[in-house]
Amino acid sequence: MQRSIQFVLLGTFTLRFSTGLTGSMLAFYLAHLHEHGGPKVDGTIVGLYAALFYLTELVLSPMFGILSDRYGHHRVMLFGPVFGAIAVVLTALTTNLVLLGGTRILEGASGAASVPSILGFIALATAGNEVMRGKTAARFEASTLAGLGAGAIVGVKLFEIVGPAAFYFNAVLYGVSFLIYKFGVTDPAGEKEAVAGEHVRVGRYLDLIRTSHVWILAPTWIAVNAAIGVWLSQSVFQLAKGDPRFPEQALMAGFTANQITIGAIVVAVVFGAGLLYWGNRFKTLRRTTIIGYGVIGGAVLVVSGLIVNHLALTFPVIGIIAALVAAGGLFVLAGATPAALGLLADMSERFPSDRGAIMGLYSVFLALGQIIGSLIGGVAADWKGIDGMFIATLILLCIAVIPLAQLRAQEHQLGQGPADGLAGQPTA
Repeated sequence: MQRSIQFVLLGTFTLRFSTGLTGSMLAFYLAHLHEHGGPKVDGTIVGLYAALFYLTELVLSPMFGILSDRYGHHRVMLFGPVFGAIAVVLTALTTNLVLLGGTRILEGASGAASVPSILGFIALATAGNEVMRGKTAARFEASTLAGLGAGAIVGVKLFEIVGPAAFYFNAVLYGVSFLIYKFGVTDPAGEKEAVAGEHVRVGRYLDLIRTSHVWILAPTWIAVNAAIGVWLSQSVFQLAKGDPRFPEQALMAGFTANQITIGAIVVAVVFGAGLLYWGNRFKTLRRTTIIGYGVIGGAVLVVSGLIVNHLALTFPVIGIIAALVAAGGLFVLAGATPAALGLLADMSERFPSDRGAIMGLYSVFLALGQIIGSLIGGVAADWKGIDGMFIATLILLCIAVIPLAQLRAQEHQLGQGPADGLAGQPTA
């Protein structure tokens, strides 16, 4: 089973590499779409595209989670690379904004099919093993974000060299992910019994997402994802485009593909190191403690980033010091996502036949956060450039702190107690 987990994580990396590749290439493509025969695009359109992607993932993830419980996590995880390959081929063929929006729906369907089935697989494979669950949750997040980061890094330069034809190359990479899942992964122990068991119905699933145990986790996780989403949706576009309205902002000068690539490498290395470090603290620190540290780290990152944005050119030494402090904040922020995923995996212990349905909530919370962050990020960037994005991030992190105390008080209950009647009759 350890071998299958390794292949699942490898497939997660390659799949998210393709997603990141598409995201950065599309951002660069949109920034210069008028040069390829299309219209000029502003930050609001970029934010709407990102929101459309995550809205699709939000709507479809629960459905694919339920399907993975009924037909097997391994089987359903094969759907994601197929949807992704179709999306990138269509992206290469058009400059029409409506059709490009349709490719965002297909990319969202790719994530919706993959994430709940993969996380259901991981939750089942690590049941009863706290250490393995912590490490696997962290490595899943690391594989996800390393893939997205590496794809974003390669995408900008690849698009600069090849142009829109680079999307065809990405279709081949989606095929690689399909082969990894198809031939590298075997069914985990207990999956046959879980598939044969009684499963959640749509009405009962809606009952689940209204329970208090879910909603004490949701607000904090959604707000943290929204803060991250501000940057995932806008950073490459804003850095590549620049904006003469904000000459006082060092980060709005308009950067080359090489400069953006170097910056993305640094961010990916720091964030990835943070994921691995905090993922290995599951046995010694409470999940909510790690999340709390992450929120504080994010606030430090924002304040330091504002200093860099305004003083890096006039006071280089101060700018360098602030950049190092920002890197430290990013390292600490990275721990929040695997800790939240660990809490959700603990919750799935209540529903052994419906782990995919429960873990599908990961995508629901992620999508809600990313939709909110994408929309806020687009408006904030058009309002105040990079400064606006920093301000929006800080507000979202402050919101994340508010429900954290209640979540901490009830943390020990999330993985305890009998099943809540999700797949069978309601408990008394």
